[in-house]
Amino acid sequence: MKNRIVLWSLAGLVVAGLIIAGGFTYFHTYSPDRGKYPLRGIDVSHHQGQIDWRRVAADDVAFAIIKATEGGDHVDRAFAANLREARAAGLAVGAYHFFTFCRPGADQAKNFIAVVPHDQPLLPPVVDIEFGGNCPQRPSPEQLNAELQAFLGPVEAAFGKTAIVYLTDEAEAAYAGQIAVRPLWLRSLLMEPDRHDWVYWQYHNMGRVDGIQGDVDLNVLQGGPEKLAALLASAH
Repeated sequence: MKNRIVLWSLAGLVVAGLIIAGGFTYFHTYSPDRGKYPLRGIDVSHHQGQIDWRRVAADDVAFAIIKATEGGDHVDRAFAANLREARAAGLAVGAYHFFTFCRPGADQAKNFIAVVPHDQPLLPPVVDIEFGGNCPQRPSPEQLNAELQAFLGPVEAAFGKTAIVYLTDEAEAAYAGQIAVRPLWLRSLLMEPDRHDWVYWQYHNMGRVDGIQGDVDLNVLQGGPEKLAALLASAH
């Protein structure tokens, strides 16, 4: 009986190990149907360190959304180099702003407009709304909407394009449908979003791409090359 119990225990451990290994492999190799979503992109900041953008471009990456600013005065130290080198490698590039709940939206707009170049082809500006890494306060939808509108008005006027709003799952649950209506960039890890009114879908936050050491966020575009070209060229 004891031997049988030991054997069953060992078998259980083996099965559990296989399940864990399979889950780990699935998590790190997951990618949406490329027939349905043919264009893959990444979003990066200084946290990715030195990036070899030519290797990134050669590893099935078509576009990059690069962190430019945060709040009213912070500038991502890698933004200028990442923007320049990603464009030189042939990627479609855009910039995003991390929206803090601690500063007026108008101040944040001035920061973004001052840092992001106006004389280069860019994907629509993105405003990133999430709770992680943000101020502890949680504005009401009405409060956030007022400050977000104060950000979006000047930014969209400066760049001549409708901005895209990035929402994490938590932020979407709290604010979607209650703040400024804009095209969406949704974060839904390993699962296709349950809504279809999005431009970008961030499907992985621990992806791997050649040319970047460590993890990177992975995204797909809803549409093909024509859609990407339209985003680069479109204006009001």
